Amino acid sequence: MSSGRRRKRGLLGQSGLGAILLGAFVALWLGSAPARALEAEGFEHVTLALTWHPGFCDSHRRPPRECREPCLREGTDQGFVLHGLWPSLPARFADRGVDRRRWWREGCFLERPRPDGGFCRAHPPLALSAPLSDALDEAMPGRHSCLDRYQYAKHAACLALPQEAYVAAALRLQAAVNASAFADFVVLNQGGEVGRNDLIRAFEAAFGEGSGRALRLECRGRGNRTLSEVRIAIDSERLADFPAADSLVRQERGRCASRVHIATFQ
Repeated sequence: MSSGRRRKRGLLGQSGLGAILLGAFVALWLGSAPARALEAEGFEHVTLALTWHPGFCDSHRRPPRECREPCLREGTDQGFVLHGLWPSLPARFADRGVDRRRWWREGCFLERPRPDGGFCRAHPPLALSAPLSDALDEAMPGRHSCLDRYQYAKHAACLALPQEAYVAAALRLQAAVNASAFADFVVLNQGGEVGRNDLIRAFEAAFGEGSGRALRLECRGRGNRTLSEVRIAIDSERLADFPAADSLVRQERGRCASRVHIATFQ
């Protein structure tokens, strides 16, 4: 598949009214009320977590539904799928003595403990418009395991972030990555092996010199050799500027081996 065709589908497969509505939701997120919510909570950045779906599935002995059913694996050669959008430690939690490690581990469940049961039983469905819901279905295969409900409950529910604006922002950021030369590099190297530093260089070629410091590579499997996810740190006040290099912030490197396998579905 050509990169041109892939980029067209990288905009979440939306067209017509759906694309207009999705654009409106993104504008809402980047507008006044949600922006003020970000500033009021006082967190410095958000982490966009994007999964390389074949690598994620290959790393599970008992893969979840979205890995087992072929209909949910279609289109995985389009790029990364959405895992989540994670605000960093909010100031009001830090003021209460919560450290960054505990926030990443527990998130909003610090205020409202996580209910017992799986994602689907424990968390109510998100209230999304039909176009946005359809876009999320395409972008997040894990939604079939109710990952979207869990992500919102853990990372956003306690921060007064509207569900639709939160989801639309995540989709817009994901689409920008999948429209990039970095995603092209990963897609073109499916089934092969590349250097960890080659992935970082491909990211910097796409997003600017020095931007690789904002990229965290996550690998699983024996020896941490199989790419499963990328995490990109973005300044919370510069979301509208992403993927400009100066909208990115430095984060810790991941634990991938020096040579990284990029899995593909058989």
